Amino acid sequence: MPEQPADAVLQGLGLTLGLDDGDLVANAVVIAKVIDGDGDVGVVLSHSEGTSWLDQLALVTAASEIIRSTGFDKQDD
Repeated sequence: MPEQPADAVLQGLGLTLGLDDGDLVANAVVIAKVIDGDGDVGVVLSHSEGTSWLDQLALVTAASEIIRSTGFDKQDD
């Protein structure tokens, strides 16, 4: 699978971040559900340069806890 910049893909999906002036994004992990030309579904993961495996695990774990603690928005179902 060829590599593609994530910015256009994420913008196309309407992804935004709630950041204040002066906030610095230090690391990022992107997890995406992908449907290929044959209709097969997969998951891809990418991370920002310099993000260690420990930072990746911490970000994914923290995100999972945020999702679990805030509940699921039934309007998105």
